[in-house]
Amino acid sequence: MNYIAIDTSGESMTIVVCKNDKILTFFDEDCGVSHSVKLMEDTEKLLIKAGLKLEDADFFAVVTGAGSFTGIRIGVATVKALCLAYKKPCLNITSFDTIAYNKEKGKVLAVIDAKHDGYYICGYEDQKVTVPPLFVHGKDLENYSDYEFLSVKDLKEISAKGVSVADGLIKAIDKKKGLSTYSYDTVTPLYVRKSQAEENA
Repeated sequence: MNYIAIDTSGESMTIVVCKNDKILTFFDEDCGVSHSVKLMEDTEKLLIKAGLKLEDADFFAVVTGAGSFTGIRIGVATVKALCLAYKKPCLNITSFDTIAYNKEKGKVLAVIDAKHDGYYICGYEDQKVTVPPLFVHGKDLENYSDYEFLSVKDLKEISAKGVSVADGLIKAIDKKKGLSTYSYDTVTPLYVRKSQAEENA
């Protein structure tokens, strides 16, 4: 199996290249607002290291959110363009999947910092969604005390176990690879809430 996966949904950037089931990853912890500048350059470097060409991918995978509005759009647009150019299927993975799939069993709450005491959450039990994606305030998290909180970064205000976004992405792709699709219109950004600009309009 060959695939290329990218995650530009947060402050970090993750790229995964799989050639004949051998996996290479690139992780930039603090990509900031440089996703559009660095994404294809770093992808090309990883492809060269793996000995894989874009056209050799069986499918492309993209993390569609929740997270940074701009980062999500960059990732989705890039992967859709690659799928169209090389006539390959696309696989949609959520940011919550990349967190929750680090743990195979049990009840976990994938928690993403949305800033200003806000969080994007999604609940899973045995890797199946039990709480759909929501935006909540910090005080509301006590309603999910029966879940183990997982996050990719230190949330400071709440206690959550740190997990690897790259490992979670790889595991989610392995579980969901059969869901890749040529219906590119179904691969859309997951916005759990309106952008700040939209809310202020």
